[in-house]
Amino acid sequence: MPIRILELHHHAIRVPPAHAEADRVRDFYQQVLGLEADAGRPEIARVPGHWINSGAHAQVHLIGAEGTPMDLGLGIDPSAPHVAFSVEDIAEARLELQRLGIDHRVLHGVVGPGSEQVFLRDPAGNLIELHQAGSCRCTAASRAGEQPGYTRVWSAVMFADMRGFTGISEKLSPTDVVPLLNEYFSLLTGITLSHGGTVFNLAGDGLMAGFGVPREQLDAPGRAIDSAREMLEQFSDLAARWKRRLGIDTGLGIGINAGEVIAGNVGSPAYMSYTIIGDTVNVAARLSQRARAGEALFSGSVKRSLDENGRHLSVIELPALQLRGRAEPVEIFCIPAPHRIDFRPAP
Repeated sequence: MPIRILELHHHAIRVPPAHAEADRVRDFYQQVLGLEADAGRPEIARVPGHWINSGAHAQVHLIGAEGTPMDLGLGIDPSAPHVAFSVEDIAEARLELQRLGIDHRVLHGVVGPGSEQVFLRDPAGNLIELHQAGSCRCTAASRAGEQPGYTRVWSAVMFADMRGFTGISEKLSPTDVVPLLNEYFSLLTGITLSHGGTVFNLAGDGLMAGFGVPREQLDAPGRAIDSAREMLEQFSDLAARWKRRLGIDTGLGIGINAGEVIAGNVGSPAYMSYTIIGDTVNVAARLSQRARAGEALFSGSVKRSLDENGRHLSVIELPALQLRGRAEPVEIFCIPAPHRIDFRPAP
């Protein structure tokens, strides 16, 4: 039974299938996706560079696969140009692909909580995305009702804080503290930017950064984790130099969460800044507060995204964190450093 396609959401135009592949490609779109060739243009029937959705009457231009990066398995790179369709039931579409033995890749939560994107290739190698109708925010209709100036984005949020900074400030003079902070923030912001992240706030000794916002990144949690690991490693060397030079002890604690955030300008007419807010941000901040020096703590949503993308890290599962106002506790995983210092006061 063909998958029921409801709407074309976006497409890219590249090389059409070769003449020898035309029949197989045509059969694929008719028998698997339920699309029909444009009867008014018979010359396209042999080289199906154009298809028409019999339900929504949307003309589709297929893309070619030459030169497409292959970094997510099955020869699929979701960031590459592709054609995207909404389907009546994404779960049924996935089951139909499994029944037919068609290789595909499933990504969860990238375009919103509970979202599911299925990526596959046609016989000519063209990349296709299927998603549940109403879950994509790439059309004007799907964005209707959204408050102007704000957008909801699925991203990974990171907080990083220096441990023991209060004691350092008391021990050293301001002329010593400011250069340390500049060196510290230069290190963290440079690493964040090198992994495609956006720095939203520097306050005191804390950094807040986002990955996948404002520009969507399908691998946002992985980018955040890679940034955290590099930060822990490089800051450990920096802290050792400070120890030798100034006799101070410090460390870095990091918290990461993934989910939907609200991005936009927040403030007053006199002062406005572009930032991210929401429960996802709050949880990341709490994880950062809980982390000891040399630790990166991240949530279950980050772990699931890493697993789905084939990223299997050596981590420690910690007791879940119960946050005020939340019915369910937050799953916590830890990337430890070889040496950790607990600067938290004794209970």
